Amino acid sequence: MTDSLPTLDVSATVLRLEGDAVLLDVREPGEWDAGHAPAARHLPVGSVVAGLATIPRDAAVLVICRSGHRSAMVTEYLCANGFDAWNVDGGMHAWAAAGQPVVQDDGTSGFVA
Repeated sequence: MTDSLPTLDVSATVLRLEGDAVLLDVREPGEWDAGHAPAARHLPVGSVVAGLATIPRDAAVLVICRSGHRSAMVTEYLCANGFDAWNVDGGMHAWAAAGQPVVQDDGTSGFVA
């Protein structure tokens, strides 16, 4: 990965989400099912290449995983393919530690798996 990978902390991510940014969660289905950010879209890391056309090109894409490693790889790939992509530093662990909501699909409280 490059040293210049676009990265945001959780507070900057929350601010960007108040605009037109998209939060892309690239964790595995079991991790997603346990809990995710309410506004996130799910696309597991192994499906990013095949699902590239489903990722919006007209908005910033904020990429998140559990700790930030998988999302960094996806962010680098998206940037190389012309997306305005940003890695969420610390991933869902940092998200939850900052007191941001973690929910299951039905809206009930979730957890970071």
